[in-house]
Amino acid sequence: MSDASHNEAQRSIRRTARRRVAFGLNTGAALALALALVVMGNYISNRHYVRRDVSRTRFYTLSDKTRSLLNGITSRVDVVVFFQSDNPEYEDVVNLLKEYQSANSNIRVERVDPNRDLARAEALARQYELDKANVVIFSLANRTKFVGADELTDVDYSAIAYGGAPHPEAFRGEQVFSSALQSILQARQPVVYFIRGHGERDIKDRDPYTGYSSIAQEIRRDNVDVRDLLLADARQIPADADALVLPGPTKTLTPQEIDLLRSWLDNNGRLAILLDTGPTAGLRDLLEQWNVRILDDVVVDPSRTLSGLDLFANDYGIHPITQNLRDITSVFYLPRSVEPIPQPDAVPRAADRPRVTTLVRSTPESWAEMDLEQKPMNYDNDRDRRGPISLAVAAERGAAEELNMNLRSARLVVFGDTDFLANGALSGANTDFFLSALNWLLERNDLMAIAPKPIDDTRLVITQGQINRVFWAVVVVLPGLLAALGAGIWWQRRS
Repeated sequence: MSDASHNEAQRSIRRTARRRVAFGLNTGAALALALALVVMGNYISNRHYVRRDVSRTRFYTLSDKTRSLLNGITSRVDVVVFFQSDNPEYEDVVNLLKEYQSANSNIRVERVDPNRDLARAEALARQYELDKANVVIFSLANRTKFVGADELTDVDYSAIAYGGAPHPEAFRGEQVFSSALQSILQARQPVVYFIRGHGERDIKDRDPYTGYSSIAQEIRRDNVDVRDLLLADARQIPADADALVLPGPTKTLTPQEIDLLRSWLDNNGRLAILLDTGPTAGLRDLLEQWNVRILDDVVVDPSRTLSGLDLFANDYGIHPITQNLRDITSVFYLPRSVEPIPQPDAVPRAADRPRVTTLVRSTPESWAEMDLEQKPMNYDNDRDRRGPISLAVAAERGAAEELNMNLRSARLVVFGDTDFLANGALSGANTDFFLSALNWLLERNDLMAIAPKPIDDTRLVITQGQINRVFWAVVVVLPGLLAALGAGIWWQRRS
């Protein structure tokens, strides 16, 4: 080979090498640029993204009211989902809270399964004094709100009467969660004083039969400050009091103390009174001024009792206190009657005339027994009164409803029993009933007006023949076509 030919071959080799290097550099630069574009795209999409619910029911889509509430949250809110993972509500709770997190990054959600994360569960139990699982805890600063699993779903119990099982009708998660957030966002906690000094139930007493420590804990979990008030030492109701509770006095209040309560109500105060059968503590006249009557009786209902001492009631009146108690039973223990005093229809309604509503009543098979010493108790047509008998009432006095005036009114709730709130008796709707009454007194009964999401029982019903056809199409035909296509391409390239 001549020198010229050799040199030409060398130059050709160098040109080929340079082209390969340039091609490699170009390919590397293209790959690096593509990688940079992917990273930048992911970064931008992570900060600026659009979420859209394309499902038919839009089950987890947040309402405009919730989004408006979330837009106003600038501080960190801790949410603990203290749920067992096999709970029927678990998936709905987690998926809904993901939407809350997505709408506002200040919402921090932690999931804790008490059956698996034992150490964290024990720490939470100490921190929040938890005695049960399946609750969602909302916390902001020193304010907390607890939401139980039983508050999340409306359940239809009508099928039980025909031997069927109850089934869920609607999911109330957004309404309950947004209301919980709204509650803890309030800078000031409402203050409720429990009056003592006349043999009342004690909010520090842990006795299962007489103590009220459990209901006091439930009230605190509802973001309310609970305190004692020795009425005999108080010359006036504390200025920071939002409501008073008189939990079953067994001794008569002095005229000065009753005047103090009357003055409190006359100045648009809020008061809850619980009275057992027997002593009236000198409150009869005060209650009659509010068109509320208490008699020396005990309500008996043989058709709605297990032990003869308890009385099951679920016939609720129409009132904001009872609007969420549908199909839930309250359990009272030898209650007394507490009834509205009938008013003549001819008397015009005035602003200072109390509007009294029965909250719950016994069945028509019950009666008000006047002979408290009679054992066993039997209905006496000459003395006793046939049911239904009112067991609790709510009364309001203030601007007349038809005037549509936004003025604070005086409010009173009276229960004919104290045992239903004892530590060992908080079953059925007892806790919800009292908390709902307390929230009405505090004007916190208005939850965010968010409609529950109906639960659709959507099922895929197919025959065995259709299942076989799906199996052959998905497991045999489609993979076979892909295998045949791949084999054809391989054969074509080979030839």
